[in-house]
Amino acid sequence: MSIVHKDDNSNEWFFLADQYILSETDSKGIILYANDLFCQMAGYSLNELIGEAHNIVRHPDMPRIAFKGLWDDLREKGFWTGIVKNLRRDGGYYWVHATALRKLQSNGEVTYLSIRTVPKRSDVEACIKLYAKLKQEE
Repeated sequence: MSIVHKDDNSNEWFFLADQYILSETDSKGIILYANDLFCQMAGYSLNELIGEAHNIVRHPDMPRIAFKGLWDDLREKGFWTGIVKNLRRDGGYYWVHATALRKLQSNGEVTYLSIRTVPKRSDVEACIKLYAKLKQEE
């Protein structure tokens, strides 16, 4: 089985539970690094992702307040974790359990590392309802 596969009955894509999606951005959210699995899941080549804003994979179902919380936590605590619905280039989507960490580079610059794993389906189902409610309130 391929590590990336699509549900034949929907536009949802999946990766294996023992795989990790990795990316690193600068302090403005510009992609500096993306691993092969990120490229496969997002549907872009590495060359297409490097230098782009990480929100290239932001799904319109995601409420703005979720990303406000992410950036607030990164600034205040240095890390954030949560469930995120991402958009593929082809219009499909995939869910991740994301952990973002602030990194201080040797030159004093701040970058952000994001590690994404397969979320529990029960967490996805809860987020579908929560995010729909939050989007209605926007």
